Amino acid sequence: MATYEIDPLRDPRWAEMVEKHPQASVFHTPGWLEALRRTYGYEAVVYTTSPPRADLTSGVVFSRISSRITGRRLVSLPFTDHCEPLTERPEDLLNLLNLLKFTRADKEWKYVEIRPRTSREVPLLGMSPAQRYCFHSLDLGPELEDIFHRFHKNSTQRKIRRAEREKVTYEEGRSEALVEKFYTLLLRTRRRQHLPPHPRAWFSQLAECLGDRMKIRVASKDGRPIAGILTLSWKDVMVYKYGCSDERFHNLGGMHLLFWTAIQEAKTDGCREFDLGRSESDNLGLITFKDHWGASRSELAYWRYPALVVPSAAAALARSLAKFAFARLPDRLLIALGNVLYRHIG
Repeated sequence: MATYEIDPLRDPRWAEMVEKHPQASVFHTPGWLEALRRTYGYEAVVYTTSPPRADLTSGVVFSRISSRITGRRLVSLPFTDHCEPLTERPEDLLNLLNLLKFTRADKEWKYVEIRPRTSREVPLLGMSPAQRYCFHSLDLGPELEDIFHRFHKNSTQRKIRRAEREKVTYEEGRSEALVEKFYTLLLRTRRRQHLPPHPRAWFSQLAECLGDRMKIRVASKDGRPIAGILTLSWKDVMVYKYGCSDERFHNLGGMHLLFWTAIQEAKTDGCREFDLGRSESDNLGLITFKDHWGASRSELAYWRYPALVVPSAAAALARSLAKFAFARLPDRLLIALGNVLYRHIG
């Protein structure tokens, strides 16, 4: 079967297909792809079995990443929790992946990676799981009162009520002022995690490219921002994408107030699901936090060809040393490092 490639930012058929396809997400949209292009320089491409001028019936979207540090590679998609291949028939996915397998060497790609949300057997010989994550999703079908009662009583319900008693205030939007409040909290959080922050431009571009599909929510106490989350909305799904906080005020329940407010909004808007995103498998604190919202837990597997080489002990030591160094850098250098590094690690 013949295969073709299209530019999803110029070919209107991609946006039309994403709008109609039941497995499409906000991560498939031209707005998300444009934000990736503007911030990190990633070129978007869709491989399809549909010929030119015909309606698209299948497509797998990728970013072409070219880095002198980490090499050239094809990823679907960087900085994206999941990106389901939009194919109706197994043979379409087989043909598309086999095409990429045979052209990888000619294109000098280090590897090809896909990040499906659903558990599916990837039919490409030699493709194997590269990373595994824990994924949480909250069903918004029940009434709000029932959803609330499924939250963990001590860890979640009481924190929400504590935030209300403390008169923690709430604001939302996508203004530059809110981006700045969010980024200040993000910098504090990433420092706590011994990691550089994402480029500030990434959040400004998400606001510009996604419009009202993206929202920043900030909780404050006496005018001081204490927690922030960034959510994305698409059709009947709201996605929690980023969160950050000032650990000195964790006891006030600001983060819990933000989640509960977002869940209520999603339910009111007719969403069927609140997507809490992925968690590192060894991040037991974050996994437990999401469990306490009554969310169902499943596994995300990212698939790669050629098969991933098991990291060496030297690589693990290098990561530990890098975190040690990040923890000691001043803010301006940590920000500058994030601006440089993130485009190489997508």
